[in-house]
Amino acid sequence: MDLSYQDSERAREVAERTRAFVDEEVLPRERELLGQRDAASDSDRQEAGRELIEELREIAREREVFGPQIPEKYGGLGLDFADLLPVFEQAGRSIFAMGAMHVAAPDEGNMEILEEAGTEAQKEEYLRPLVEGEVSSGFSMTEPMDGCGSDAKQINTKAEKDGDEWVIDGHKWWTSFGQGGAPDFLIVVARTNEDVHPYVGTSAFIVDADADGVEYVRDIPHMGESGMGHAEIVYDGVRVPEENMLGPEDGGLAIAQQRLGKARLTHCMRFMGMADRSLDIAKAYMDERSAYGDKLSEKQALRFDISEAHVRLHAARTMVRHAARTIQAEGTADTEVSMSKVFAARTVQDIVDTCVQVCGGNGIGKDLPLADFYENVRCFRIVDGADEAHMRSIAKRAFDDDEIVPEELEYVTRFGEARR
Repeated sequence: MDLSYQDSERAREVAERTRAFVDEEVLPRERELLGQRDAASDSDRQEAGRELIEELREIAREREVFGPQIPEKYGGLGLDFADLLPVFEQAGRSIFAMGAMHVAAPDEGNMEILEEAGTEAQKEEYLRPLVEGEVSSGFSMTEPMDGCGSDAKQINTKAEKDGDEWVIDGHKWWTSFGQGGAPDFLIVVARTNEDVHPYVGTSAFIVDADADGVEYVRDIPHMGESGMGHAEIVYDGVRVPEENMLGPEDGGLAIAQQRLGKARLTHCMRFMGMADRSLDIAKAYMDERSAYGDKLSEKQALRFDISEAHVRLHAARTMVRHAARTIQAEGTADTEVSMSKVFAARTVQDIVDTCVQVCGGNGIGKDLPLADFYENVRCFRIVDGADEAHMRSIAKRAFDDDEIVPEELEYVTRFGEARR
């Protein structure tokens, strides 16, 4: 369903190219790969997926949709943040398209951090090869119980200064890395000042993945995000040169929050692309499948379910664009981002669930991608901050002193004050 969102001409142009790339190049290959999954092992499927992404990256470059968020000086399209939103939605219609266009997490967010906070030396050593797809990265912030999760102030991983080096000790998990296999370097968030609040006593470091003391415990088995790895890692006396600190000392959480704010919105758009594709699949199925004398597409209840999905998807798209434009105008939009993240995650989950139900046995089977989508979107309500963490943030804003209007209770009946 084509609706106007006052996107710029440049955004619409690149989004249209992206949709053509996904429809013409990605989806036929994806369908063929999914059709062969019964005859292949998990490792063979993962290897086939990585090979497909590499093949598609060359095509993405040729079709001028590679790296839409990457500055032009590094070989990308250099789109403004708000202009990225419709492009990311089109990329989100396929997991393989996101990898091919180099807009998948965590590389996409890490490129943002390196561009905004990195020194020129860090950009040359880490950002440029990351942009060009020569290396991959990981983002290492979340910790097992009882470390930091959605509540970042519980961070327990520490970094202590020793001469011209920092020594990192800690335990992380859900360290994300992309579809190309193990990362070449990691962005690690660690406590550097115990005398102040963690929000202002934490720093970010670039850590080479093969550094002494970096122990990969396991790739955590998990639902969803096909091809995406999430590792458990122990940092045991990892020595990092002081020039590998990313941004200012004790400024790591500010950098992480800057990354996460925009990343949450681009994540929303990628998942909305998934919802849009799910609706395409469901409507095609409904138009062909008959039951009890009529096509499913002629059943009023199902038609209303699909209509409701389009209404909510339109609202989610509008919310995310508003948050993005607020960030561009004011530099921050914490409440707007939290609202967008919660609403978009719930909306996409509900839409994919509806599409699975509509398609019946074909919805829960894996000849179609809906079952994979369902696993992916359930994760989205936890990653990038659980719903509850965002709702807490929204409630805090809602109950600010300037949001309370005592005058609204001026004439309420109170105990002992009868209205005579």
